[in-house]
Amino acid sequence: MIVSKRAAGIQESLTLAITAKAKKLNDEGVSVVSFGAGEPDCNTPDYIVDAAKRALDKGYTKYTPSSGIQGLRQAICDKLKRDNGLTYEPKQVIVSNGAKHSLYNAMLAIVNPGDQVILPAPYWLTYPELVMLCGGIPKYVKTKESDGFKMTAEQLKKAIGPKTKALILNSPSNPTGAVYSKNELCALAKVIEETGIYVIADEIYEKLIYKGSHYSIAQYSQKLYDQTILVNGMSKSYSMTGWRVGYLAAPANVAKAIDGVQSHTTSNPNSIAQYAALAALKEEAEEKAFVGKMAAVFDTRRKYMIARLKKMKAVSYYEPDGAFYVMVKVKKIFGKSAGGKLMMSAQNVAEQLLDVAHVAAVPGEAFGAPEYLRLSYCMSDKDIAEGLDRIEAFLKETK
Repeated sequence: MIVSKRAAGIQESLTLAITAKAKKLNDEGVSVVSFGAGEPDCNTPDYIVDAAKRALDKGYTKYTPSSGIQGLRQAICDKLKRDNGLTYEPKQVIVSNGAKHSLYNAMLAIVNPGDQVILPAPYWLTYPELVMLCGGIPKYVKTKESDGFKMTAEQLKKAIGPKTKALILNSPSNPTGAVYSKNELCALAKVIEETGIYVIADEIYEKLIYKGSHYSIAQYSQKLYDQTILVNGMSKSYSMTGWRVGYLAAPANVAKAIDGVQSHTTSNPNSIAQYAALAALKEEAEEKAFVGKMAAVFDTRRKYMIARLKKMKAVSYYEPDGAFYVMVKVKKIFGKSAGGKLMMSAQNVAEQLLDVAHVAAVPGEAFGAPEYLRLSYCMSDKDIAEGLDRIEAFLKETK
């Protein structure tokens, strides 16, 4: 049987491929240290879990409105006002099955076949696939490490053409950990405002910033607010990856269109998870304590990883200001061998690192950064140390 062109065009996730191979080795009794995880390694806080239990006990197990329960949408509005200085009404908020789902909904609402969507590279590997699923065309803008892997206003202006519909902007960034400053975002906002394109602002890592502070681009002006679809969720900040609750805030007409689409595709998000998310946002004291502690742990790991990588002369790195990833440049070992195999790409390096040193890392080809590996520090201090020991030994043995 022949599948659709849409389905056939989807690229296999290199992240999942590496993860699957690492799991197979683990199942065979091989100890693998994985730097591939994109989720916090701590449990969901008790106050959130307890709220889910109460929802179960109260029988909140039925359908909800397709856009989410009113209380949660109001709590999201309150959060956006409190944290981001943005005023939204519940009718402008759509709760979905994870931030990835929110991103897809946003693109379904605004992208027509043939429309171009600008993606600063490195980019999260799912962005181009979602654009193409909607019939759009990704337009990549290569950023420089010397610019902090951040797109400049000049680059954005040059990239915008007659078919440009939107820009996807991720700050803090996956995979680089780059955080746009307020001045940098305002410079981009001025270009966006002048050209009339949409900006899909992915702010899922906003509470994991170690240097600087978060600024939402929709704050720039009323006009920019009307051009912005803001995406966020519960996965990263509250360690709720498996609960699958994401949300977006958008102009009312866009939100209404998305609600209609969602009502016919997934109906409503999980009812119990919605009540858990409501508690996560409303219990401000518990939220502040948990997020603060988790961010401090990640910052300590970040500093340790950077200190260790600094001593490895065969590689270089970009020091992240947010999220929980480090981009490691491995170009210096292209053309060298490990385990009897020549390494000519980051994917080759990742494959040999797994086969020889039993360390899993995501090759940069997945992110439009073919000279890099992405290492996550969402793992125990012990595993980070062991993994870096193995990487260091691997680099010394390359010929």
